[in-house]
Amino acid sequence: MSTDTTSPTSPRVVSYADLPSLAGADLGTSAPITVTQRLIDLFADATGDHQWIHVDPQRAAAGPYRGTIAHGYLTLSLVTQSFWQLLDVPDAGTIINYGLGKVRFPAPVPVGSDLTCSVRVNAVDPVPGGHQLALTATIGVAGQAKPSCIADVLFRYYAPPAER
Repeated sequence: MSTDTTSPTSPRVVSYADLPSLAGADLGTSAPITVTQRLIDLFADATGDHQWIHVDPQRAAAGPYRGTIAHGYLTLSLVTQSFWQLLDVPDAGTIINYGLGKVRFPAPVPVGSDLTCSVRVNAVDPVPGGHQLALTATIGVAGQAKPSCIADVLFRYYAPPAER
């Protein structure tokens, strides 16, 4: 996998106190991440999902996508790496991935694809000790009309220790 984390634009830097101002903001699009067969194989080993469509290039060549495709959950897992390219809150105390809402996988990710992720902040809500950001992350393959993953993602940012 190419792990070039240089975003086409620098991440938006926001202070913890200014997180509520992000409600409704488009954060932009991440730099491309190339999905290699090695990345797919490592994900298969980590999850135990060795379905042929993902890990058997010879058999997959005769399949519906003419090659292997990434697991949907592998594609979803790349949201976090992409998100860090788009938003930096250097004075946050703790940041956690709080969970997901609706997730869909409208189109496959063929091996060798370059993925980018666009993120929109739908809401910023107060939670005890912090703020919860409700995001929509859309992952797409270069040159493919349909997105490969659309996910409603929740991140929680907790106050810096001095503000607790």
